[in-house]
Amino acid sequence: MTSVEVSTESSDGDSEPDGYAAARLRLLNEKAQSGPPRRAALAELTDDWLARMFTVAAEAAEVAGASLVAVGGYGRGELSPRSDLDLLLLHDGRADAAAVASLADRLWYPVWDLGLALDHSVRTPAQARRTAGEDLKVQLGLLDARHVAGDLAMTAALRTAVLADWRNLAAKRLPELDELCRERAERQGELQYLLEGDLKEARGGLRDATALRAVAASWLADAPREGLGEARRRLLDVRDALHLCTGRATDRLALQEQDAVAAELELLDADVMLRQVSESARVISYAGDVTWREVGRVLRARSARPRLRGLLGGRTAAPGRTPLAEGVVEQDGEVVLALAARPEKDPVLPLRAAAAAAQSALPVSPHAVRRLASAARPLPSPWPAEAREQLVTLLGAGEPTVPVWEALEAEGLITRLLPDWERVRCRPQRNAVHTWTVDRHLVETAVRASYLTRRVGRPDLLLVAALLHDIGKGWPGDHSVAGETIARDMAARIGFPGDDVTVIATLVRHHLLLIETATRRDLDDPATVRAVADAVGSTGTLELLHALTEADALATGPAAWSSWRGALVADLVKRASAVLAGESVDPEPAAPTAEQERLAVEAHRTGGPVLALRARADGCDEQEPLGVELLVAVPDQPQVLPATAGVLAMHRLTVRAAELRAVELPDPVGGSVLLLDWRVAAEYGSLPQAARLRADLVRALDGSLDIEGRLAEREAAYPRRRGVQAPPPRVTVAPSASHHATVIEVRAQDAPGLLHRIGRALESAGVRVRSAHVSTLGANAVDAFYVTDGAGAVLTPSEAAEVARSLEAALGAAG
Repeated sequence: MTSVEVSTESSDGDSEPDGYAAARLRLLNEKAQSGPPRRAALAELTDDWLARMFTVAAEAAEVAGASLVAVGGYGRGELSPRSDLDLLLLHDGRADAAAVASLADRLWYPVWDLGLALDHSVRTPAQARRTAGEDLKVQLGLLDARHVAGDLAMTAALRTAVLADWRNLAAKRLPELDELCRERAERQGELQYLLEGDLKEARGGLRDATALRAVAASWLADAPREGLGEARRRLLDVRDALHLCTGRATDRLALQEQDAVAAELELLDADVMLRQVSESARVISYAGDVTWREVGRVLRARSARPRLRGLLGGRTAAPGRTPLAEGVVEQDGEVVLALAARPEKDPVLPLRAAAAAAQSALPVSPHAVRRLASAARPLPSPWPAEAREQLVTLLGAGEPTVPVWEALEAEGLITRLLPDWERVRCRPQRNAVHTWTVDRHLVETAVRASYLTRRVGRPDLLLVAALLHDIGKGWPGDHSVAGETIARDMAARIGFPGDDVTVIATLVRHHLLLIETATRRDLDDPATVRAVADAVGSTGTLELLHALTEADALATGPAAWSSWRGALVADLVKRASAVLAGESVDPEPAAPTAEQERLAVEAHRTGGPVLALRARADGCDEQEPLGVELLVAVPDQPQVLPATAGVLAMHRLTVRAAELRAVELPDPVGGSVLLLDWRVAAEYGSLPQAARLRADLVRALDGSLDIEGRLAEREAAYPRRRGVQAPPPRVTVAPSASHHATVIEVRAQDAPGLLHRIGRALESAGVRVRSAHVSTLGANAVDAFYVTDGAGAVLTPSEAAEVARSLEAALGAAG
């Protein structure tokens, strides 16, 4: 390529590393040349340099009968800016060992001197084949062997022999390769859903694309070609940009690098880049699923063929076909179309085939999906009743729904059936709480909802609402508000009658209502329960919303649901159901449990704090991702919240959830005690003893423990690593959330001592915290504080606004 032709040869004929380095730098800095042309040009430039160096080195070492071979990614001509150089020095074994070693040194040391990563080996052809037979990774690298310099015939012979070996041993090596891919996916996760995925190692990444090339080279099976090359190219382009932005040989797309990588690729923003990565990984993952299924089918057929021939006298049995639904049959472990099926005359056939496959826990043949995509007519609007029923059947099949849905997605059938799906397809969720992209989260929620259908009277509405609850993401504004409008239109198009459309729209609009209210509001406040009842409107809708809330949280990730959160939501649902049934909206406040009452009485008797730390012997609870329970009872007095939160921060305890409320003790004891119910987890190591926590809390409350100083010392000694820049904290006043207090909401990046700083700021503002509801979701803290003035009255709007401003300023300064 003329753009990279530079002289790298000195007057005495030796190769100049500095010349190569300068040419390499110029190439990498050329904005006009990127992607495949730059990778190919970099490989060609490196070939020229190594070839000249090999010629001089072989002559100096007096070695004939040798060649230099590029393998792996370099062998494919795909050099990223910081890629390793994978090289094999091949020799015929006739030269003296010292001479071969001298030749190798003359090749490897100049590469090391330039700071380039090098993966190298020195072998004869027989040794290379033997090593490949013992080490699958070596064999995979040799499948891409490419001649660089020296004896071309030797390189060609090795390549021919390695390919022959691979094809001869395919029945043994391909299952090994499949297992290797599965193990890697288990370790690295799925690239299409990860916020910080490894472009090479994660499932659907570059390693999997290379594995599919190896399968094709075996001649045993081949991957679907549609879009595969483009997907691979996109991932390589992103890796190139990542190498250039970081200056390191990294394949992990860390959050803090994503904006720079997107800019290097000249994309609008990091979300666009992540969506491209997700789409590419999805194509590669689907191609892998189809290919490995075909490999298994071929290998099973090969093993069964000799036995069948013996039984049938040399004839081969035709594969059996079992009817599953109209126009749909099972054949050889896959769902295929019946011979008489006519997709061009049967618009419901795609949904019928998908529902039959999911209900039978079988994959859909890629040929069947392709035929359906090319021939099936669009459904009328509204859909016929059968189409709606088949969609509900598909969604209600549980886990088998996912691969069937992905097969339809791969051929564009989902967006043809549900055009609004395009907005959420492969859309990333830049939130550590979420495990999936938006579209997969919606499908996963439907899967979770399928296991809750026995709890509701209208499982069809639950499943469709689960599929659509986040459909508003990708549109401006509140996704619940936008989603209500979209879901109303989609439900009508799917063919639901008017009343059902209204219920689905209500569920989408309020899908966060129960979890947010239960964890951020005082359930003893009648206004809280009345607001939920008014929003939901009926007990049937409330029943559906309860199940949708649980399914949504379970499909979000481990930090979003626990038995504690489930109990809070169930309590709210019970209270709202009573209101909808016409019962009193002024229930008695929930009585403390026996243990809480015991602690409260003890705190009142002793005049000091009493603690109970409920943990398993090993200090963890696998069923409770929110941590273990810490109960604290303290006689009502100022500074309780910041003091308790500060002590926990000192002991490196992360507050995952917390509630604070005042409890009036019954006669004859009398008096008021503050009860704090915390969920805490150790940052690392084991939990501290409750006695140590109590001793420090006593000192914090009497002012003899300098919490601020201790936390500042720790911060100075162990400063936090600066990662992705978090949004600034936001403090708002929730209007009309309570008739008895003013509700202040805080949303901020979680950090050690955050709750302590909030408590101090509220105390400084001269307000009294009547109750608090604290939630930590991933890296985000979402807290609500019910406050009054010193006399116990609701704050005026101007007073509330001033408290919010001062709290936001205090948190912003601390951050």
